[in-house]
Amino acid sequence: MTMNNKTRGDYFLGLCLIILIFLLYRSGFFTVEAWQNFVDHFYQNFIEKDRYMMLVKGLRSTIFMTLFATLIGVAVGIILSVIRVAHAGGIHIPVLNALADCYIAVLRGTPAMVQLLIWNFTIFASARDLNKMYIAILAFGLNSGAYVAEIFRGGIEAIDRGQMEAARSLGLSYGKSMRLVILPQAIRNVVPMLFNEFIVLLKETSVAGYIGIDDLTRAGQNIQALTMEHSQPLIMVAIIYLLIVMFLSYLVRRLEKYLSRSRRG
Repeated sequence: MTMNNKTRGDYFLGLCLIILIFLLYRSGFFTVEAWQNFVDHFYQNFIEKDRYMMLVKGLRSTIFMTLFATLIGVAVGIILSVIRVAHAGGIHIPVLNALADCYIAVLRGTPAMVQLLIWNFTIFASARDLNKMYIAILAFGLNSGAYVAEIFRGGIEAIDRGQMEAARSLGLSYGKSMRLVILPQAIRNVVPMLFNEFIVLLKETSVAGYIGIDDLTRAGQNIQALTMEHSQPLIMVAIIYLLIVMFLSYLVRRLEKYLSRSRRG
């Protein structure tokens, strides 16, 4: 009798939980003194002087930054993917296609943190009054656009060629055929992957503190500096990220099931 993937996953998770409990027991985590020490540090880190509000404000900045960077990435990605697909489909736009290829290669080939630093300390070095949040949104959005372009390109190329031919035979121009027939179907196909890109971008914004933005990670570091406690603040930040990612992953799975049912229907 063989175990299916879900059973194996549950077995592995249970084994990891047992090992974790054993290690915590061996380290004295379940003693009264350890719990009293944990509670005291928790109060000092998050309750005293309402320091938990630093995490709340940092989380708000992280979500704001991720949301608007995703919107920029989707807009840029659609434009780049259409350019590349149109060129491959026989519309001769070599200059635009070369620029799109170069953009995607450079933005995907360099770390997002390096791009963020270049935008802040080189391109906008003289713009001292410019809000750092706008710089971060632009940097992360343009970086995400390179990945979204490949997502949309795959989604467009997955649409049967007969769809475009049928639209053109009805008298629609290439642009209208792409906008009214192809893109709506492609977007429907790539929505789950766009959610995954949102999750990746959410975690990438954790480096925004390098240019002085008090995001969620920077909030944890600020609490560290105030309380001289190095464990709990960062562990709390990690837990918050994990909970958000788990919730978004759950939404992605539900969305994929809904889309698969609608296709079969």
